[in-house]
Amino acid sequence: MELLSYIFVLAFAGADAVQGGLLDVNPGLILWTVVTFIFLLLVLKKIAWKPILSFLNERENIIKESLEKAETARKEAELLIADNKAAMRKAEDEAQKIIDQSREYAEKLKNQILDESKVTAKKMVEDAAAQIERKNAEAFNKLKDQVAEIAINAAEKILKENLDKPQQLKLVDKYLDEMNKN
Repeated sequence: MELLSYIFVLAFAGADAVQGGLLDVNPGLILWTVVTFIFLLLVLKKIAWKPILSFLNERENIIKESLEKAETARKEAELLIADNKAAMRKAEDEAQKIIDQSREYAEKLKNQILDESKVTAKKMVEDAAAQIERKNAEAFNKLKDQVAEIAINAAEKILKENLDKPQQLKLVDKYLDEMNKN
């Protein structure tokens, strides 16, 4: 410390002794400025240079790590996006497949129901026609029996004594059969 104060005193005492202009060259001043500069560099190198460099290196490492992490995260995000797109495409394809299957099933079910209803309707029409035919036959037979009965009664009254009842029924049946053929 004493050496430093001695150097400063000499530097300032020497500057006061020579009175010159700003552009005058003073070798003592240059020497002491260089010595002071070198001394200051050595002090900074010992005290401040290592912490500054270590801080800068640390900062550089942190920035590199952050950039590497960001790049890794970006690549992972791209992979996730690609996976999500593939999964969405797959889900859309499956949904379309399910929709197509549902439409196909609905179409088959519709056709089956239509076929069954046509068969049922045809059977109902046939049953109704058969029933109508039976009813017509029954009605015709009843009408035939009634006409025969009326004819027999009328003929019986007219020919009461000429023919007996079984012969009259035969005669009427024969007449009605001829009418059916016509």
